This record gives sequence, structure tokens and C-alpha cells, in this order.
Amino acid sequence: MNPAFEAYRKSLLGKEVTVIGLGVSNRPLVRLLLDSGARVTVCDQNAGIDPSEWQGAELRLGAGYLDGLPGEVIFRTPGLRPDHPSLVRARNEGRRVTGEMEEFFALCPCPILGVTGSDGKTTTTTLIAEMLRAAGLTVYLGGNIGTPLLAQTGEITPDGFAVVELSSFQLMDMTRSPKTAVITNITPNHLDWHRDMDEYIAAKRVTLDHQGKDDLAVLNADNPLTEHLRGNGRTEYFGGSRIRDGLIDGFLPLDSIRLRGHYQVENFMAAMTAVRGLVPEDCVRDVAETFRGVPHRNELVAVKDGVAYYNNSIGSSPARTAATLRAHEGKVLLIAGGRDKKVPFGELCALFPRHVKRLYLIGEAADAIEAATRAVPGAPVPERCGGLQDAVLRASRAARPGDTVLLSPACTAFDAYQNFEERGKHFVEIVNTL
Repeated sequence: MNPAFEAYRKSLLGKEVTVIGLGVSNRPLVRLLLDSGARVTVCDQNAGIDPSEWQGAELRLGAGYLDGLPGEVIFRTPGLRPDHPSLVRARNEGRRVTGEMEEFFALCPCPILGVTGSDGKTTTTTLIAEMLRAAGLTVYLGGNIGTPLLAQTGEITPDGFAVVELSSFQLMDMTRSPKTAVITNITPNHLDWHRDMDEYIAAKRVTLDHQGKDDLAVLNADNPLTEHLRGNGRTEYFGGSRIRDGLIDGFLPLDSIRLRGHYQVENFMAAMTAVRGLVPEDCVRDVAETFRGVPHRNELVAVKDGVAYYNNSIGSSPARTAATLRAHEGKVLLIAGGRDKKVPFGELCALFPRHVKRLYLIGEAADAIEAATRAVPGAPVPERCGGLQDAVLRASRAARPGDTVLLSPACTAFDAYQNFEERGKHFVEIVNTL
């Protein structure tokens, strides 16, 4: 048992703690707090939460859920800006505002490898975990990838490795950095939430800001916004300069990587760099040859009547969709749209004449994408659809053997779905019924 974690649990006995939001990361947190004897208040905008599921906690639900926040300690949900007036007031009153990941960093007994970036976070995080496991090492995988780790900290041993994905939402007010920090890239993203690009970059930089002289920063040398960054300790860069004669670092053949697209090669190089010295080269090769990718990330769903259907529901920004288009040979039948992030679509649409055969638009951002597309000479004429099912059916009727139908929305799913996973699962269901 982790002594620091046990001491932390004892410190919670009788303490008044508020948890904002009952999302994925906070549900195990509430259980942990209740089991530790804390007096827990849960605040959530969703008035439909079943109180019977959270016996022992006081619930403040619906409108006004952030009014007069109680608690000596307040856990912020990542989706709530840290400068929200209710949180600012709490800090000014001397109360501590923290987050599940901040507490985990303070209590984790083993080295933490943290991954952030605009694109490729989940794939790179998973690759690092797979490489460490291939070397026979113990891995604790979590964070923004979907598995909260704080509640599991008591079982984590010093000889393991925690591999965590970190979002800009989590990072904004963190005061700790991982021992190994990976920034896959930085491109405009989440500008519907961040005040501006400078704030977004600063959030990503938090992974480096609190590193020590013995820590490692892994950065993308081919990305304009990361090539000039440095960590406080050792800094290593990945990029095209490490590829010679079809080999990465002189030992890994490019064509041995099963993941498709140059951006996936970048993800692989980032992971290789993060585990150098921990994982033998033959284990890296094994992962390259066997790793098939993460669901919803340019995932081949099926080939029907000679038509390939790819699910890239994670493509919730124009930059991510652009990278996915470049990963496919020939022109695709693209399904795009949803709720935009206040990031312009112009650069993405400029790729359409070369990469898109037909364009099907859905969701709130359809008008903006159509306008940007019509401004590009040679771009396909957009087809407006009544929803994802209508778009898939239209694409399946128009597609011919050898074609690719690609869902890569360039937008969030929040106008019609809870998240990108739900959108991707719906796409898979539709394809499987064709």
C-alpha cells in the first residue's frame, strides 16, 4: 500500500469537500472521498442525476449549482474554467481549488510520463504504454484517455510507470509536471473555450514549466509552435530528421509501422523517444508491427462492396481532419460537421480539391464549412444532410469499389452527441447495417 496515499485518505476524515461535475474522472473521486469519511457536496448542472446512486453526499443540481460553493477543498471539473467567478471567490477566501489529476501527481509513487498536444495524444499515450508493457514493465494508464487514476493510487508501486494523457483543460491550473513530458504538436484548437491561442499554448506548456533538471521533455521538431520550446531538464526532439533511408533512428523500418499516415509516424516517434533507455529496440519493433490503433482514430470499420469505411470521429478540429485526409491515398467521400470550436475552416477546405471526392455536411457548422468550401476553386459541391445516418447512406450510394468513406467531422459532437465516442459508435452501427 502507498503510505502517502493512506495518509491522504486519513486527512480527508471529516473534511468538507466539494466536487464539481459528475463526469468520468470525478465519479471514482466521489466514491473515494465518501469511503475516506469526507463530508462531500457534489455540484452538477444536470438536474436529472439519480440521488440514490450517491447516498452520503449532498447534491446541488441544476441551475445555480455553482452558487455559494461550500468546502475546504474544491475539486474542479476539467470543463470548468479555473477563473470562473465562483472558483476565484473560493480561492480568495483561502479555500483550496484542485483537480483529480493534480492530486494524483502529488501522490503517485512511480515516474509519470505525461502526453499532451492538439492531436495524437491518445494514440501516443497508448503507444508508450504498449512499449513499456512489451518490455515487461508495470504500467498504469489513465488521465484524459478515460481512466481516472487517483482512486487507484493506493495500489500503484514505485517500480511501475504511470502513463497519462493530459488535456489543456486539466493542465491550466496544475502546479506539477510529469517526469517525462511529451507534446505531440500544437495547432489551433479549443478556441471556443480558451480565451486565445496564447492561453492555449500556455496550458500545454504547463507540462514543462514545473519539470526539474533530471526530467525529460519530448517535443516535435517539425511543428512551428513546439520546435522552439525547451524543458527545464533534458529536451529531445522527434521529426523527419530522424528518418534516413526508410529507417527511424537507424533501426525501425518506416513500413513496419501498421498505423497509417505521416502523423501516425510522428506519434510513434514521440513514443519511441519517451521510452528510450527503458524499452529495448526489439520491443519497439514488436509494437510497430502489431499495434492497430485506437478506436475512432482513422479506424477501418469495414469494407463493403469494395468500399472502405473509416471512423475518425476524434477528428474534432480542422487540423486533425486535414492530417487524416493526407493519410489517405486518393480522394475520399468525406462526412464533416458538428459544433465548431471557433477555428477557421479555410485551410482545411483548401485541401478538398486534392483530397475530397464528395463532401457531406451535418450539424451546426454546416453553413460555415459550406461557405469556406465554396470559396475554394475546384472543391466538391457540398451536400447538406439531415444527420449522420443520412450522410452515410448518401455516401454509400455514391461510392464505387475502391472508394473510401471517411467520417472526420473537424468539429465537436456536442450539437448531437454526448462526445466523439458516441458519434463514432453511431457511425460504426450505421456502417454495419448497410
